[in-house]
Amino acid sequence: MTKILFLEDDEVLAESLIELLEAEDFHITHVENSEAVLEKTFHEHFDIYLFDVNVPDINGFELLKQLRESGDNTVAIFLTALSDIASLAEGFDVGADDYIKKPFDFDELLIRLHVVLKKQYKSYANQMEISGFVYDIEKNELSKEGSFIPLSPYELTLTQLFFKNIETTLTKEHLLQELSYDDKEMSEGSLRVHINKLRKIGLPITTIKGVGYRLGKS
Repeated sequence: MTKILFLEDDEVLAESLIELLEAEDFHITHVENSEAVLEKTFHEHFDIYLFDVNVPDINGFELLKQLRESGDNTVAIFLTALSDIASLAEGFDVGADDYIKKPFDFDELLIRLHVVLKKQYKSYANQMEISGFVYDIEKNELSKEGSFIPLSPYELTLTQLFFKNIETTLTKEHLLQELSYDDKEMSEGSLRVHINKLRKIGLPITTIKGVGYRLGKS
């Protein structure tokens, strides 16, 4: 499930967007100020940041600048009423991947979210294939020979991570961090169980001894 950290201090707008995004199978963590963002990002990894700019304490531009300077490369989209060119330029200068001016159409937001998601998978297509398995980025589904493969939330998260990083070794520490959310920490034993379940369906996942795991083309 795609995890979004949503910074918005307008309660009405936040509630509406959360309801709409959750209906599209996004996992939303909502905060109302930048200090809460810094606290959340210290303990948890997110796939996308959706940030308002004019928020209490640190504004969204300065917040993203701090995150980028700390080495955080998470995809970030500004949702803001600031429509002048200077603000647009500043938004991209501090490291935004997209900039959406309020008011906006929800369908437009969905389109832009799917575009940045595909960039995370280094793909311009909606589907990726390996060893006969097809992963649909927009639907967040795995299939083989046209048949849908049901996966648990943890297995689906692992599938996402592997398809984002095909032919790249992912460390155990990185995977454990990615699978630990909502204050629930994943153990190495549980990680191995989920990896083995993905192997049983046929995904070509290799153990890199002492390091982690790798999804490789057979």
